[in-house]
Amino acid sequence: MVHRGDQVSNSENTELAERCLGAFVQFGTLDLSLDQLAKEVGISKRMLVHYFGGRDAIEERAMTLLENILRAQFAPENFPAGVGIQVVIHALWDRTTNPQSKGVLLLVMDLSRRAWNGSPRATSFYQEQQRLWAELLLRYLPDKNTVEDVLQSFQGAVLAYLITGDPEPGRRMLNRLCAKLETPRKSSKKKKRRRTS
Repeated sequence: MVHRGDQVSNSENTELAERCLGAFVQFGTLDLSLDQLAKEVGISKRMLVHYFGGRDAIEERAMTLLENILRAQFAPENFPAGVGIQVVIHALWDRTTNPQSKGVLLLVMDLSRRAWNGSPRATSFYQEQQRLWAELLLRYLPDKNTVEDVLQSFQGAVLAYLITGDPEPGRRMLNRLCAKLETPRKSSKKKKRRRTS
């Protein structure tokens, strides 16, 4: 628990930052007033500002924590080697459309909106997420252009999911996309076998 004294330990500060991130995720936006944020994390607004130094610092800590959580969740090491792209895309889709992920999705969309409006930090957040996804997908796809196609399709499916609340159309589209991607790979393996026989 955070004490109301002048000194705060690193672990208490981290706990407070995690509670702030939890509030942002709960509401799906960074656009909470300091009064609302203080109420959600159970501390006075004055102490919240005292511990972090201001709103920008609170948002920075929350974005850094979110980046770390997403980096760990979508790390390439968390996916099995030697499986097809369809297995990976299914796992990503299931994680992304899990009902508990909705607040995170909305918060990421809020950060994307901020990036679009010119926020350097939100732009950096967005670019890092794109880089991490590309790094993961390059393990399962043949080239950067294919990764970009899959990533753009996935993001479009996520947007449709957020609007409709129905994950199934996105799942069906991603299944069709993966089937098209795996067909050429299977054909090229058969051709290689024929040449070596």
